[in-house]
Order: sequence, then structure tokens, then C-alpha cells
Amino acid sequence: EAPRIIEPPAPPPAPPAPPAPAPISDSDAPVPVNRPPPRYPPEALRRNIGGSVRVQATVAADGSVERLDLAQSSGNRDLDRAALEAVRRWRFQPAQRNGQPVSATVIIPLEFNPGG
Repeated sequence: EAPRIIEPPAPPPAPPAPPAPAPISDSDAPVPVNRPPPRYPPEALRRNIGGSVRVQATVAADGSVERLDLAQSSGNRDLDRAALEAVRRWRFQPAQRNGQPVSATVIIPLEFNPGG
């Protein structure tokens, strides 16, 4: 006669997670932890040109910037370039899925204000 294998009882199901705030460990968006400000292009500053730029950054699982795209131009090439160069130097806490860092994309708005 084959020996009977007695399995331990299954653990009770975990209680459902509250719908309220998501746990810190799982975040769909990368969070900037080191963000040096953009250098204001001297020509734009001299001509009193400002604007807002939206940069789309793909953040790798290690927190580095993997890819940059211009999501919305300020209408000024110098400001757009300064925004992209600034975000390229940023470091992020990567997005998390199931407790593992993953690559994710985030849109970063940057304001250039010559008066401030």
C-alpha cells in the first residue's frame, strides 16, 4: 500500500486590500529623487523668452533615464533643448510592479520663467 501524504491545510485567504492609497512599494510612476534644474539658455533669458516644456521620459528599472522625447514644445528650440538636457541628468526611484523595479514612462512639465 502506498504511503499517504498528508498535506498541511491551506492558509486562509488574505483579506482583501483596502481600496484606499496604493502601497508605497508598488508605484506605476517613477519618482524623481535627484533633479538638477535646467540651465536657462542665455539667449532666451536675454530676450526674455519663457515657456513650458513637457518632457516624456522613459525611466529604466535602475532609475536612470533610458529615453527622452518632447511631449510638448515650448515653441522655443533652446528651451526645449535645455529641458531635455536637464531631465537626462535626473535620477529616479523606478516604478514598481509586484515589488520589482520596472521600466516606465512619465511626463515631466518644466517651466521657464525669465522673471523668476
